[in-house]
Amino acid sequence: MNILVIGQGGREHTLVWKIAQSPLVNKIYCTPGNAGIAQIAELIPIGDNFAELADWAESSNIDLTIVGPENPLAAGIVDVFREHGLSAFGPDKQAARLEGSKDFAKQLMVDNEIPTAAYQTFDDPDQAIDYIKTINTSVFVKADGLAAGKGVIPGRTIEEATQAVKTILVDRTFGEAGDSVVIEEELIGEEASFTVLTDGSHCIPFVSSQDHKMSHDGDTGKNTGGMGAYSPAPVMTQELHDYVMESVVYPTVKGMDKIGCLFKGVLYVGLMITDAGPKVLEFNCRFGDPETQVLLPRLKSDLVPLMMACIDGTLDQHTDIAWHTDAAACIVMASGGYPNPYQTGKSITGLEDAWSIDGLNVFHAGTEQDGDNIVTAGGRVLGVTALADDLKTAIEKAYQGIATIHFDEAHWRKDIGYRALSRS
Repeated sequence: MNILVIGQGGREHTLVWKIAQSPLVNKIYCTPGNAGIAQIAELIPIGDNFAELADWAESSNIDLTIVGPENPLAAGIVDVFREHGLSAFGPDKQAARLEGSKDFAKQLMVDNEIPTAAYQTFDDPDQAIDYIKTINTSVFVKADGLAAGKGVIPGRTIEEATQAVKTILVDRTFGEAGDSVVIEEELIGEEASFTVLTDGSHCIPFVSSQDHKMSHDGDTGKNTGGMGAYSPAPVMTQELHDYVMESVVYPTVKGMDKIGCLFKGVLYVGLMITDAGPKVLEFNCRFGDPETQVLLPRLKSDLVPLMMACIDGTLDQHTDIAWHTDAAACIVMASGGYPNPYQTGKSITGLEDAWSIDGLNVFHAGTEQDGDNIVTAGGRVLGVTALADDLKTAIEKAYQGIATIHFDEAHWRKDIGYRALSRS
């Protein structure tokens, strides 16, 4: 098979790395890719014109296209590829609204009695602020559309929530993604990431994981796209796993089908495990980042047939998915200042030393080749990922890898996995 991967981050590097292990795969292409992906796949310098990409894929005999990021999915890239008679992994434009609009997702949850936080949606800032004053409780203010994982602002006081509304609806910090806001009551508990593959009818769950969204230790600082992850997440017990499948995953998939939005691909459920049980924080329509960096190294089965089965509607024929028993930890090395403004073009050294550590992978997120050097080219730069017999050892090994890598002003959290370690 010839495979095209669309995207350029750590998630896509991990996907390419995993796909390259499949005996079914002949050649992998990626657009736009990064310096790490270029070591495995051929980078294709095609822009984000979907029709042009589909024409290239058709002429290059691409058997499967895998769409990594949410933006092209929400913009309808899968629809364009299907119109060209090409197989593309991921939901179509209608189904991708599950991530593309938080209001759409919340309404789906209400309609299908899926546990989630109470909320209201507003496009008028004055009405939103009046609502905040009326309820007088801690909230999260969320841009309705896609904002690269940064459109969620905590409002634990009336003043904070009011400023969040102004940031989104008045200052237009997130552009069109902030045409409206979802104001949601704050849920108290521990977060977990729940990932499943689905063909629109059948679902296969992945092992559990947990992300670290905030930029600094102790879950302080600003919201980011993710500063690290680990798997398994001890908070997700077998009992909770079964509950989420029964009360969240299948009602979501069936609810989407009921309104004519057959959902195929990855369904990512962001959960808050509260005293009253799991409640849904968000849905994503693709693999999480950096959760992918800890999930796919643990996956023993071939990923490619599973993706094809999602497209073909035959996922029920793949119930024997196998996992490594090792735990995995990923620590993100970010540019200084991220998620605020940051500089790029910093030379990265020590990558070969890190790769030489047994059980360690370094997945590139924001890098590019500059002559003989690999340099920083984004906010999140590298995902240093380790596998080990237990989570504590995996985390220690990942930090050992970070100690070998250097670029100016590099920033990373020092407490990845602290919740899981405190349980043990």
